[in-house]
Amino acid sequence: MIRIDDISYSIQGRQLLAGASATIPTGHKVGIVGRNGTGKTTLFHLITGKLLLDGGAISTSKGLRVGGVSQEVPSNEVSLLDTVLAADVERASLMKEAESATDPHRIGEIYERLTAIDAYSGEARAASILNGLGFDREAQLRACSEFSGGWRMRVALAGVLFSQPEILMLDEPTNYLDLEGTIWLENYLAKYPHTILIISHDRTLLNKSVNSILHLYDQKLTFYQGNYDTFDNVRRSKLAEQASMAKKQDAARDHLQAFVDRFRAKASKAKQAQSRLKMLERMQPIASSVENAVAAFNFPEPTELSPPILRLDGVDVGYDGTAILRDLNLRIDQSDRIALLGANGQGKSTLSKLLADKLHPMDGNLIRSSKLKIGYFAQHQVDELYLDETPLQHIQRERPQEGQARLRGRLAAGGVGKEQVDTLVGKLSGGQKARLSLLLATLDAPHLVILDEPTNHLDIESREALALALGEYQGAVILVSHDPHLINAIADQLWLVKDGTVKPYNDDLEAYKTMLLSERGGGGAASEAKKKAKGPKQKRLSNSERRKLTQPLQEDVTKCEERVEKLEAMKKKLAERMADPAFYSTENTAKIEELTKKHGEILQAMDKAETLWEQASLALDAAKRR
Repeated sequence: MIRIDDISYSIQGRQLLAGASATIPTGHKVGIVGRNGTGKTTLFHLITGKLLLDGGAISTSKGLRVGGVSQEVPSNEVSLLDTVLAADVERASLMKEAESATDPHRIGEIYERLTAIDAYSGEARAASILNGLGFDREAQLRACSEFSGGWRMRVALAGVLFSQPEILMLDEPTNYLDLEGTIWLENYLAKYPHTILIISHDRTLLNKSVNSILHLYDQKLTFYQGNYDTFDNVRRSKLAEQASMAKKQDAARDHLQAFVDRFRAKASKAKQAQSRLKMLERMQPIASSVENAVAAFNFPEPTELSPPILRLDGVDVGYDGTAILRDLNLRIDQSDRIALLGANGQGKSTLSKLLADKLHPMDGNLIRSSKLKIGYFAQHQVDELYLDETPLQHIQRERPQEGQARLRGRLAAGGVGKEQVDTLVGKLSGGQKARLSLLLATLDAPHLVILDEPTNHLDIESREALALALGEYQGAVILVSHDPHLINAIADQLWLVKDGTVKPYNDDLEAYKTMLLSERGGGGAASEAKKKAKGPKQKRLSNSERRKLTQPLQEDVTKCEERVEKLEAMKKKLAERMADPAFYSTENTAKIEELTKKHGEILQAMDKAETLWEQASLALDAAKRR
């Protein structure tokens, strides 16, 4: 359990937390949300002790290991697999000690502990995690020095997942993952057996992988049960209710004030007027709690072109004479909304650069409409802004003939607020830089916008604003994103970039997720059970033989179902108790520890029971087909 008691913290005179409190029960998977700049990463550093509190206290249950991704792994000659194995310090230490230990008693202790922590399956588990994050077997054996910083961040993530700390803390882990890695991670975290704290702006991840939300707003923390959508609905309802109450109070105040103003001077009514004046003074104002609206994105409306606006006939494209993508036969109309699927390294960015006229075909024909304008946003463009210039200076360079009032209006329409217009870009947040880059990319009212990971620096509300703007945009969209929510909101076509080709993917994103998890081993025990259940082709059994075979399997399935139902009932009953704020009173500390521990045990038991149920059901299905 993590207890946060009345904490305060400020940095350079700016108060981030003031009297904030929350209790996170053991075994909970918690999404930490809030606008950019509210202090979510600071809260992480306070929990881990990297920063010291100004006031209050943070405590965790004794003996719990806390783990997170602090930085990328070093660029050395150690293989990826060995790097991940070394991340479990206890396992690595015991394995090393086992090689030199001579005392029989100590040797027995070592091997007993190695068995308890499942050390001997370590290499297989590490390889499975690396595979899920996009490293095939060949890549796992290569040295860390052969990979870029972004890929080494994935290795660092694999290491902390492999070490399985009792409190796993992840700060925007999907920012250095592709869609495929994100899909695998959300599935992995949903099955993680211990407590998770994750800062994320990925709505789908927060819906699939967590069971509670910790909201940081106005220097306070509020704990909500349920996933992000549940939190969003409850939060919106609360805001609407408070706004309604504030409106009613304002009406009551106006009524009382009108009476005071009208009758204060009349002797016969003076006492009543004075009484109402005191009522006004005692009336505590109810804040409407309407959060600051996130700035909108606005894309200029392009002129309409005849279809197709772009066509590829037998195109090959690549670098230095080596083709990455071959024989591309594609067509884009102005009404198309296309998301590119495919793992990193398959050629999504290469295709984006080809369409944006940043790369030229090595072979074949690429035909563009003569009036076609293209807006291109890539991740690196945020880093290519001039840090010692203001947003106003950036747009002046693009529109030197326009006056300042017009330029400031353009910046405001793109979501660059007036307080940022004259601020050096180097002092802007990542989200503000992304807005400026998007504005510059779409300044000429393009007929086609190509967006390569546009959401990396945007919070959830800004992502929703981007999705809304793209929905209203009258041009074509090519989208590369690791955010499934944005893809589902925008794309009406999916193109799969794989094995040197680009082809329409004629199923939906959920089907792609299922296929991907199957390929990367994300299906867990159920997937293994399916493989085992298939087996070699066997002779068909008679009905009596089949009944004899399936009867004990059916009994196993029934027992598993009953076990899962029983655990579900226990979990529900315990969750109801733990949802009661009174439960967390200081007088109940011992009981809180006991029940939160029990809650974690139930979650682990449910995971095992559901796995056994899946295995039994698959075995029964296989037997029925014989």
